[in-house]
Amino acid sequence: MAEEKNEPPKMAEGKTESAVTSGSGAATNPGARPQPPTPGPVGDPAKPVAPARPAAPPKPPVKPEPWSSPLLDELLKRFAGAITEPVTFRNQPSVNIVPEQLVAICEFLKSPDGGAYTLLTDETAVDFPKRAKRFDIIYHLYSFAGNNRLRLRVQVGAEERVPSVTGVWPTANWLEREIFDMFGVRFDGHPDLKRLLMPDEWVGHPLRKDYDILRQDRDWVRANLGIDSAQ
Repeated sequence: MAEEKNEPPKMAEGKTESAVTSGSGAATNPGARPQPPTPGPVGDPAKPVAPARPAAPPKPPVKPEPWSSPLLDELLKRFAGAITEPVTFRNQPSVNIVPEQLVAICEFLKSPDGGAYTLLTDETAVDFPKRAKRFDIIYHLYSFAGNNRLRLRVQVGAEERVPSVTGVWPTANWLEREIFDMFGVRFDGHPDLKRLLMPDEWVGHPLRKDYDILRQDRDWVRANLGIDSAQ
């Protein structure tokens, strides 16, 4: 009788030893390297989106408020009937002045008793063509001594003249020339009132509301540029 031999069981075709020992490899194959654990989802789990905050209510519009101060009291006392509409807007006081008293009021405001408004920071104009007093002439004053600002306004018609304040603040020279050039307002007592930006022979004043944005002095353009239109 042939002697029987005990042989190890054969692995199934297509499988390797590592496949057999996977899963419980440490138990079936003590020499196998343990596999790292499968990583989980990165970061914290998604949080619910917070509801949008309701829109803030609109801020109420800022409106001018009545202005009162010792300076205003002194102005009303010295120049009775010449000061109207004293208001303050965004912490800047403003008054209306009649043209006849403009220079005297400005001289007082420049003096120490008047607040020492030694700097005329700007002088400009605004056109309201449908109004009888068509132009607002605006003066912005500054006091270094008190760190204060003051706004003056003079209202005049299209043919009215305004006293020049070049004798009070020399900076008014070119500022009044620009107003004359752009708006056609004339200043009595100005030392050299002529155009500042446009050619001397130019007809019209470009910042008047009735001066069309495409309008030009075609005669000047033809005579000086040799073309029919500068557009």
